[in-house]
Amino acid sequence: MGKKIIESEPIQSVKVKEALEEFSQENELNYEQNITLNHLSRFKRYSVEDSEKIISELKDKIGLRHKVAVRIVDLIPQDLSDLRLIFAKEATHIEKEQMEDILEILDQYTIIE
Repeated sequence: MGKKIIESEPIQSVKVKEALEEFSQENELNYEQNITLNHLSRFKRYSVEDSEKIISELKDKIGLRHKVAVRIVDLIPQDLSDLRLIFAKEATHIEKEQMEDILEILDQYTIIE
């Protein structure tokens, strides 16, 4: 009998990076884990605390789904064209004013290099 997925929820890449770093302190990372950690180390990101606050604000103030809010936190869009790309495959239509509000929320937080 195979494994069964009980629940699936997207999480921020910064949490994945943190989990892999903690795991690697006591265990040897396999190839996929090593590649993932190296990949995640190359990009700018928000802190775990800030990313959680941003996701909460995006869900509460803008009304975004959790999955979309996580994607926005991970990709850190810089302008409206970046946001349009994120929403291009979403079934939900979002107004320009809402996108500007999203960018204003993101601007309130510091990006870690």
